[in-house]
Amino acid sequence: MFAGPIFAREARVAPRSIKHFLIRIGYIGALFLLLYTASQTTFGWQEVSNIGEISRFGTLVFQLVSTVQLCLVMFFALLFCASNVSQEKDGRTLLLLLMTDMKSRELVLGKLFSSLLIVAVLIGASAPVFFLIQQMGGVTTDQILWVLLLCLAAAFTAGSWSTLIAYWRDKTFQTLAISVMGAGLFIAILEIVTALLGENSTAGQYVALFDPFRALFQILDPFTVSAQGQLVALKPVLALTGLGIVLNLITSYKLRKWNPSRFVYLAAKEKSDEIIPGRTKHRAVWDNPILWREICTRAYGRKIALIKVVYIAIAVYVGYIFYDSAFHPEQQSLIMGLISFPGLMFVGLALLSLILINAQAVTALTNERDGLTLELLLVTDVSPREFIFGKLGGILFNTKELVVLPVVLLGYVYYLRGLEFEQVLFTSLGFLVLVLFAAMLGLHSGFSYDRTRQSIAASLGTMFFLFIGIFIFMILLVEARGSFILQIPSFLVFILAGGIGLGTTLTNKNPSIALTMAAGVLPFLTFYAITEFLLAGTLGVCLAIVGAYGFATVAMMIPAISEFDVALGRSAHDKS
Repeated sequence: MFAGPIFAREARVAPRSIKHFLIRIGYIGALFLLLYTASQTTFGWQEVSNIGEISRFGTLVFQLVSTVQLCLVMFFALLFCASNVSQEKDGRTLLLLLMTDMKSRELVLGKLFSSLLIVAVLIGASAPVFFLIQQMGGVTTDQILWVLLLCLAAAFTAGSWSTLIAYWRDKTFQTLAISVMGAGLFIAILEIVTALLGENSTAGQYVALFDPFRALFQILDPFTVSAQGQLVALKPVLALTGLGIVLNLITSYKLRKWNPSRFVYLAAKEKSDEIIPGRTKHRAVWDNPILWREICTRAYGRKIALIKVVYIAIAVYVGYIFYDSAFHPEQQSLIMGLISFPGLMFVGLALLSLILINAQAVTALTNERDGLTLELLLVTDVSPREFIFGKLGGILFNTKELVVLPVVLLGYVYYLRGLEFEQVLFTSLGFLVLVLFAAMLGLHSGFSYDRTRQSIAASLGTMFFLFIGIFIFMILLVEARGSFILQIPSFLVFILAGGIGLGTTLTNKNPSIALTMAAGVLPFLTFYAITEFLLAGTLGVCLAIVGAYGFATVAMMIPAISEFDVALGRSAHDKS
């Protein structure tokens, strides 16, 4: 009752949906698949009876599953909370909620807890998997309980931050971009401040309490647990929970000052004064009105420049890291035996670009649907080709800094003689293909799902799972480097499961042979690209990325530009 009727309704309605149970089953199945792949990678087909080896494997897989789950719950807490509130704003229903007798606290906590309901259910469903891992040895009950509590606290804080941004900003893209970038910058700033103050200093220890990953690594470290006792993560959990409470208090206090936005009153005033005597000057519209609207109007809000400024600042920092590493190469070492620290920072910047481009693409279409303008476009003389290429052109223009700066940084590293020319060329080409894939995936998800929340979750979730899958693959491949040939069957099972999941997402409303082939080929070629990268290949990696993601992009684009109704899952003949 403290959260109000919004959460009460969600708690009653959500378990009635079959998707509620399918998501739980799918998540547990994915965890067991990860356990199977890790066991086959570590032991292969040989029998293992040594208790020490089994306990070491239990410790390794517990660390891997805990890290993956913490990343997942934080990302989806940000995503679900942002899309839940933004859907109310885009559908003009938040004004109706503000006119009810519900308190600001009920509006904030109701939306927050209803969005985090599925996240909390998945955390609870993962508990039996963790206790099953405990039977192998190397893991204590206290570690499992603290990991679960830390995941809940991190999800609560991430969701509270995303809810604050969603109630503050009007546009969905701004909400998603600020939420994701803000969370990433928060953890990065904590790491920088902790390093400057010193990890062993009193101030540094207090700052580090708000870093969920530092807390997780403390829980996973058996020496830390034995030295500090059972309450190793009590302070980080309390700190994250307290931060979430503070964010909710701020949101509750500012809710009715932020909403309704002042632009609602300005629009009403402009509408009342639209009949003005005298000559009115109008702007000239291009031949492609979709492209003109995307580029020449503020379709994505007035604060998008602030997002770009923050991104540019991050890119400049990455450039400084490249500059420092060029003059101090002896200080660089491979992280987990995979990649150097400057390379990891560049990969993080590129992934941030792809996520933001994908977010802009999916909101470019969901905003049309929520604003009730998509159906109007279907009855105009705007052709499907003009619509799709207009949207893609607008997306790439509005995110040009996110596309250009990573390529510029690669050129800068070449100038510093840190990379060969062919490495820069192939990396740039692969990144540009991934940019097109991210943009087209966003539009395709917007066409394939009728609800904004489903479109955003499917689009950004697919991108995130691709990144997580690649990360897991690289770790397991390094682990199995000595017996790679023997472990191929276990990797094939993981690849097959990923292909099935990707195919389900891509062919949700518009099943086609091309999309099915793209979903089947993409995981295999991605796996080949990873193995070729670990073998220091360049051309093979580029060809695999271009072939896999380029074919998937074309497979999504052809139905969209051929006919609107095909992309929307309807028949053009049914309308006539």
